[in-house]
Amino acid sequence: MKKKKVICIGEALIDRIRNKSNQGFTDFLGGAPANVACALRKLKIDSTFIGSLGNDDYGKKFIAQFDQLGVNFDFLQLDNDSSTRVVNVDRDKFGDRFFSGFENSSNLRFADEVLSKKLIEKKISNLEKSFLETKYLVMGTILLSSPMSAETIFFLLEQAKKFEVKIVIDLNWREVFWDHSSFSSEISKAERENLIKKFLNHANVLKLAKEEATLFFEDKNPFLISQQLSNRPDVIITDGKNPVEWYINGLQGITETLNSQKIVDTTGAGDAFLAGLISKLISSGYPSNEQDIEDCIKFAGVCGLLTCLGEGAIEQQPYYEKVNKFLGSLIS
Repeated sequence: MKKKKVICIGEALIDRIRNKSNQGFTDFLGGAPANVACALRKLKIDSTFIGSLGNDDYGKKFIAQFDQLGVNFDFLQLDNDSSTRVVNVDRDKFGDRFFSGFENSSNLRFADEVLSKKLIEKKISNLEKSFLETKYLVMGTILLSSPMSAETIFFLLEQAKKFEVKIVIDLNWREVFWDHSSFSSEISKAERENLIKKFLNHANVLKLAKEEATLFFEDKNPFLISQQLSNRPDVIITDGKNPVEWYINGLQGITETLNSQKIVDTTGAGDAFLAGLISKLISSGYPSNEQDIEDCIKFAGVCGLLTCLGEGAIEQQPYYEKVNKFLGSLIS
């Protein structure tokens, strides 16, 4: 059986993005793993999302979105005692976003902090069937800030390895999640970084931003970063509109990215990039030469760029046909 499916684990949340007029906010469905799961479906790759949402209106909106796109949510958990997280997102004049905190909740914790291993175990036979068809397991590091969700993440990691599923980690360092967590706010920055660095040893493929490379590895060379991790993963380093540096399948290189004067909002661009990359790894096979790697990175880059041309992450993600049409227009 050829494995072609992807499972994305982690947070689904609401990006409350400040309007350009600064007069208010607009809510968009988001959260990196949820973004990747949705973007993959638009790129014709079967995806499953595993996470915990509040049993609230936002949770229902996510279910409707997953249903519309055909994202499998059989393992989605809805929690009655916590709410879906709402993240306040501000933007600078270039469209680059930054987190300014969370909306207050009447609950002590957010739903993404209580992803339950016990509930997953109740569906273990279905999960094992899913892993039989799964090529990649995608996750970030945000859920490590909660012991309960972290336990579940490590459980799923071990289950995936039994079925030889490749692990893709997007570092996605968001210190504000740790600062505001009822579980981890007292953990020092050094302890947080050590916990994350240890977690990265599970990666077969590691995607990180340039500033994350510098913070966690004191280096921005993808080969040297790979050498610091026990799995010697392939490493892709993004840097906004600047070139992507990569170490993939024993080869190292730099790929220029496309830019546009029409960028509105960069929310979710990195997630669309990752989905584009994974979709190529599945549809075209793992690249074995520099040209194939360049093609993968360029395809991923266009996915990221097109997501930036409007507001919100999931809404703006391009469909497969749009990406190919855009790439074709560059050649002609």
